Amino acid sequence: MSGTSDKLKGKGNEFKGKAKEEWGKQTNDPDTAAEGQDDQVKGKVQHAKGEVKDKIDDVKDKISH
Repeated sequence: MSGTSDKLKGKGNEFKGKAKEEWGKQTNDPDTAAEGQDDQVKGKVQHAKGEVKDKIDDVKDKISH
C-alpha cells in the first residue's frame, strides 16, 4: 500500500497546476488560472494521501516485528 504513486501523482498535478495558473495569468484567462489553482490543491491532497499511506506502512512494519 505504498504511497509513492500518490505522491508522484500529487507532485505532477501541482506542477501542472502551477503551469496552468501561470498560463491563465499570462493570457488574461481567469478561468484557466483558477483551474490551475484547483489542480495545485488536488496535487497537495494527493501528496498528503501518499505520505499518510507511507506512515501507515511504517507503523504496520513496526507492529509486525
